[in-house]
Amino acid sequence: MKLLHLSDLHIGKRVNECSMLEDQRYILEQIAQLAIERKVDGVLLAGDLYDKPVPPAEAVILLDTFFTALSQAGIPVFAISGNHDSPERLSFGARLLTGTGIYLSAVYQGPQEPVLLRDAYGEVAIYLLPYLKPALVRHSAPEAEIATYQDAVSYALQQWTVPPSRRNVLVAHQFVTGGTTSESEEHSVGGLDQVSGELFDPFDYVALGHLHRAQSVGRPTLRYCGTPLKYSFSESGQEKSVTLVTLEEKGRVKIEAIPLCPMRDLREVRGTYETVTSRKFYQGMQVEDYLHVILTDEEDVPEAMGKLRTIYPNLLKLSYDNLRTQSTGEILGAERPEEKTPLALFQDLYQLQNNQPMHQVQEEFLKAEMEKIWEESLCGPLS
Repeated sequence: MKLLHLSDLHIGKRVNECSMLEDQRYILEQIAQLAIERKVDGVLLAGDLYDKPVPPAEAVILLDTFFTALSQAGIPVFAISGNHDSPERLSFGARLLTGTGIYLSAVYQGPQEPVLLRDAYGEVAIYLLPYLKPALVRHSAPEAEIATYQDAVSYALQQWTVPPSRRNVLVAHQFVTGGTTSESEEHSVGGLDQVSGELFDPFDYVALGHLHRAQSVGRPTLRYCGTPLKYSFSESGQEKSVTLVTLEEKGRVKIEAIPLCPMRDLREVRGTYETVTSRKFYQGMQVEDYLHVILTDEEDVPEAMGKLRTIYPNLLKLSYDNLRTQSTGEILGAERPEEKTPLALFQDLYQLQNNQPMHQVQEEFLKAEMEKIWEESLCGPLS
């Protein structure tokens, strides 16, 4: 049995105030086509379908289009809500959608019966566990002692009877201890939302969502597939993929990461302003990618963002990496400023700000300007 594992679509997301909706439409069409070509028996969607609890209308339409494409191809979808979703809103029409092969678990109200599939090796049970917080489980089970995320997930899993002789697959959206995070994720302060991977031992494969980097935690079959697109520049070096899970007889699970090709990549470019604006530098480059340009010039380039966008229209972020930005020194006042000339005070300030002394040309220019100001104010000579 072949199952396609994806998660964290974050439909409607904006990166540096740029809408990703067009890119998301492109990648979801690619994933739907991939599911059809690989003749998968189901799609596991492990939460964060939307980026906001109240998604824009365009995001709702896009998810509906994606689900419809899979349903019309006869591919069941097993989806849960994540921490970015509104479970109540997402659960609208869930019972109606079940008849079309879309199984949606959004609001946790206690154990939900697994969906049973069958192949040549027998039954495969798909368990759906939406994102859990301690308060949510306490509300559902007031008699239970639930204080932590670990308690909440442990209690919820214990409510199921998971036959060890059957192949069992869990779809969940939690932060498993040991996972590698990215900047585009949200976590509780101090890692309070982490849970142990040992809780999921009864399951042959655990399709996880929440962390944006594709990775396995503890064992190959306890896996995050990652986001289908890059949603922060901390992910610029990653290759995004979906995970194809092939279940054979009990105890045999094959995992394949299938790379995805985005409409526009999200990456970083580094160099001086003269370098990155050189035709030789960007010729043959995908200049319409989403870019973070890091300039290494020691002096700020006036109106650099606007100038660079004439070459790189989707420039999202501009920053500098030079002696000034690398410095960790604080700008402090002189201990006895009355004993220093105005020129010396400016020299101190420049040194602290830029982590290097003023050049002679700068000093001569500053002296001339200060002399003019001093003469115009009739305050006497500087020295």
